[in-house]
Amino acid sequence: MAQIVIIGAGMSGLAAASRLATLGHRVTVCEASGTYGGQVGRYERDGFAFDTGPTLLTLPAVYRDLALKTGREPLEELVGLGPVEPESRHLFPDGTDLVLPNASRGGVGQALDAAFGAGSGERWGEVTNRARAVWEATRRPLLEEPLPEDPEPLFRDPYPAPPRRGLARLSRRTRTLADVAERELGGHPGLTALLQEHALRFGLDPREAPAGATVLPYMEQSFGVWYVQGGMRALADAVHRRCGQRGVEFRFDTPVTEVLTEGGRACGVVAGGERLPADLVLSCTQDLAGLAGHAAAAREPAWGRFSVLLALRGTRPAGTPVRTVVHAHDNARELDALTDHPDLPRHPTVQIHRPDDPSLVPDSGHEAVTLTVTVPTWDELAELAPDFDAYADHLLDHLAGAGLDLRERIAWRELLTPDVLGPHTPPSLAGAGGRFLAPPGRSPLPGLHLIGATVHPGGGLARAGMSASITATGIGPA
Repeated sequence: MAQIVIIGAGMSGLAAASRLATLGHRVTVCEASGTYGGQVGRYERDGFAFDTGPTLLTLPAVYRDLALKTGREPLEELVGLGPVEPESRHLFPDGTDLVLPNASRGGVGQALDAAFGAGSGERWGEVTNRARAVWEATRRPLLEEPLPEDPEPLFRDPYPAPPRRGLARLSRRTRTLADVAERELGGHPGLTALLQEHALRFGLDPREAPAGATVLPYMEQSFGVWYVQGGMRALADAVHRRCGQRGVEFRFDTPVTEVLTEGGRACGVVAGGERLPADLVLSCTQDLAGLAGHAAAAREPAWGRFSVLLALRGTRPAGTPVRTVVHAHDNARELDALTDHPDLPRHPTVQIHRPDDPSLVPDSGHEAVTLTVTVPTWDELAELAPDFDAYADHLLDHLAGAGLDLRERIAWRELLTPDVLGPHTPPSLAGAGGRFLAPPGRSPLPGLHLIGATVHPGGGLARAGMSASITATGIGPA
């Protein structure tokens, strides 16, 4: 039996704690804030409740495995879980209204043909077929196993080269998502916007992200998108309860200020001014400089996020999808505002989250809605001193122009700025010479393991859960 200290009670910390305690280890979790869940936060006011981080769950198998391995119960006994149907609605600047079914690649193709014209679904389907090859090639090394000691094979993009005929044979190989949109989707504005929306949602620039990033829409369309009743915070609550059942000790409002070492390996932490001995230390913190005398390898800063929480008067309209996307007026201008000329994008891609969940509103005569936009990094925006209140007005006008006018129903709104929400944490992707790989969970300091969204296998709830699983499996039973 090992004494293990985990720094941080985010989702990876909770998942690791429950797994390791089930394996017979003594586990203490030190959390600097007063609660658990990390990015899986919650804002409550006047009977309304909003998720302030992830809103929908993909790859629920990760948390199903956690539930079974730590308690022999199906996940559905711990939380209310169901597939979202339809998966999403998309409103385009030309007036096109596209509704995509959940977990149905055939249904997606039919919907695309109906919205964009015959052949659109076939083109999209050919891309997702090639993305399936990426999934099969990278599922284990980029999701289920530690990052290889020699990651160089993952520097190459496994996205298969599409058949090229005529003069196309002379052009360079498809390398980026933007190449996929131009060459394989024919530059169709609607299909291009769909692909770009997936990239922006993960904080990726489609002009830089490898073609293999097509695995992201493939995963959603193949394995589905799921909603947790009570919001995603209910999932954090369930994993926290499981930790308690397995005897995990939590110390909240207890920041770790130092990782102790002895004989060249981690031997404990200083937390809340107290020395806590440990055989192993797991850290979810992004920066270990000053803790263990070194900093973990880091990825390039990702774009930020801006959200508007809307408390609406009036009943949620019947048949309203949980997720609606209002697409940008101009994809190129949106990317320019995110990169070359940083500013709050005008008429951008907006994610609208409208859950059908009575537990999130004071009564049936109200609705809780969240708008989220990808914006430049906080460091870039802070120099501009942006007026976020005026920008929220702009977003509401933008939605109204797309036929989704919520302005007259607003009882109140709350703004979550990029400095509060933090940056996107993209998943690990193969290709591009390794630029999109998250750092390994191996630490230069023996006895110290790194877990969470900023290390392998990268960001997102599923990958946070897999980070914990990979590390707990490597440590093994007591």
